[in-house]
Amino acid sequence: MTQPISLGHRMSLIDLYDLRMPQRTGTYVLHEENLAIIETGPSPSVPHLLAGLKALHIDPADIRYIIVTHIHLDHAGGVGVLLEHCPNATVIVHPKGKRHLADPSRLIAGAKAVYGEQFDALFDPIVPVPEERLLVKEDGETLVLSAERTLTFYDTPGHANHHFSIYDSYSGGVFTGDTIGVFYPQLQEAGLAFCLPSTSPNQFNPEAMKQSAERLEKLNPTRIYFGHFGALDQPEEAFRQLRFWLPKFVAAGKEVIARHPEAPAAEQAKAVTKLLHNDITAFLNECSIPASSPVYKVIELDLQVCAMGIIDYWRKQR
Repeated sequence: MTQPISLGHRMSLIDLYDLRMPQRTGTYVLHEENLAIIETGPSPSVPHLLAGLKALHIDPADIRYIIVTHIHLDHAGGVGVLLEHCPNATVIVHPKGKRHLADPSRLIAGAKAVYGEQFDALFDPIVPVPEERLLVKEDGETLVLSAERTLTFYDTPGHANHHFSIYDSYSGGVFTGDTIGVFYPQLQEAGLAFCLPSTSPNQFNPEAMKQSAERLEKLNPTRIYFGHFGALDQPEEAFRQLRFWLPKFVAAGKEVIARHPEAPAAEQAKAVTKLLHNDITAFLNECSIPASSPVYKVIELDLQVCAMGIIDYWRKQR
């Protein structure tokens, strides 16, 4: 287990080893009078989360709020399992996500459609959350954690319709989940702050994603706290790169659909993955990132799911 990372501003980051990979998905711990965590990761990551809390000398019974930016299983799949260790916690969720945490059957079916035989290893078990322990936060509502720290919730669709992002008054940063993409900290040692959009199925909407990003950018955040993975002190880079890469992702899907309109969705997605892989590899080569870098494995996994979302989006447009 990697020790939790101190991010300053009375905040820690616990590596959840999602997909058994370091620096993949994280839980943010806000050390306040009303102790809160943001994101739980999937159920197989909960032991890592509990170990991280122990390393921080936190009793799970002291956690007051468990917040999930959205209900995709890599962010919130473990909330039901974690809640069994947190008897005094309330789960905060987007209005459109509440019913799916209470009854995760549709959530499970959707994930199985994407991940197939890998589902059990990646996400099982999915435990329902009792409705009385769920609290919805509407657009613009707040949560006071202490006299110095208030969280403000913003409805930010694009990656998913059940997604909010959270502005933190104490640090001036924003917890963006997947709204403005994935950050690859593996490249920071090479001096590169690198982000890509997260366009997974089945609610990806590029126009909504763009509008949500513009809304968050107007908050002038000092930091971006990504679900995948970590904090970026150059928020302008995250927004700039989303504007650069999002049109390329969308255009790749449009090109494949035009060339192979009758091909099965799985074949179309493979073609999109290949196009984007070539573009991204060329870009990273120009930035002097060697082909041996472990980041390529992570990006390839992301692109496979992103491509499915892009094809799903274009098929719906047709």
